[in-house]
Amino acid sequence: MTAIQPFLDSNDIISDGAELARRMDRDGYLVVRGLLDPDRIFALRQKFLAIAYNAGWLLKDSPLNEATADLSRFCVEPEDPYMEIIRRMNQIEQFHAVQHDPALVDLLERMCGEPILPHPRVITRAIFPRRDAFTTPPHQDFIPIQGTPDTFTAWFPLGDLPAPMGGVEIAKGSHTGGLYEFQPGLGAGGIEITESFEGRWRGGPFAAGDVLFFHSMAVHRGVPNKTDSLRLSVDARYQKISEPIAPGSLLPHTKPQTWEEIYADWPADSPYRDYWSAFDLQVEEYDDSYHGKRDDMALEMAAQGDARSRSVLQRIIARDPDPAKREQAQTLLDGLPTT
Repeated sequence: MTAIQPFLDSNDIISDGAELARRMDRDGYLVVRGLLDPDRIFALRQKFLAIAYNAGWLLKDSPLNEATADLSRFCVEPEDPYMEIIRRMNQIEQFHAVQHDPALVDLLERMCGEPILPHPRVITRAIFPRRDAFTTPPHQDFIPIQGTPDTFTAWFPLGDLPAPMGGVEIAKGSHTGGLYEFQPGLGAGGIEITESFEGRWRGGPFAAGDVLFFHSMAVHRGVPNKTDSLRLSVDARYQKISEPIAPGSLLPHTKPQTWEEIYADWPADSPYRDYWSAFDLQVEEYDDSYHGKRDDMALEMAAQGDARSRSVLQRIIARDPDPAKREQAQTLLDGLPTT
């Protein structure tokens, strides 16, 4: 297997919007070191770790900053124990504020050449260590995001991320190949692209404040967390205001949690409340065919006892509007071997 090549840093072109756009068009990603204030990152990390500690996700006899995970409390999206804690994190105003950091917004506006919209649906990722089977497989974000393909994710860890802690890897240039064939897989999204992209993967460690930007069509994957600590990161998404957006991007990732519930303890004059309502957005309906294909494949796999269908079955149970389909998925899930 070819060794993973390091990310190409783009700090040398950070002020050149045209060159940022050219590099994004070529590679499908940008890495900028030290873009965000580390103090801001660590402050948000402390708030999230306090929630995780109170939820029992962290060992009580270890320092909070070490974030030593209690593996007996392992859970993943969309399981209820996981989503309950992520909803608490989603109520923190500072979490929503960080995606509006001028360093992020200004860089993307230079690259795009016009005003951009931070998606209201900003996402916390909490990855337990030593559960490699649930590491997010290769996938493309366009399927769950939709709207314009030219949506860009800013991914950044909450804290330092040495190599053993894993992170995200990108298949360089994969955003130019259209939508790739996929199958059900474990981990976030429940989709796994079948192409290998041998020799094209880029990755490496991060420090607090480093940011990875990537195109919604770029194939990316999680890296196993080989430490003892919980890994926390943020997915913030952006697009040109002038381009179409899917309705789900205007809703909380933590549905059925509502914006009213999220805002409950925020100041009434917070600039991060309903900020998108000031724009005349072009809302484009969601195409469910991709997830329909994924679900059909998973139901068939589950009927054959294939445990790789587990994450998709959990998503059907948690989110599908069809009660008969939810019941079928629950029956199949109950019959799967333990992963």
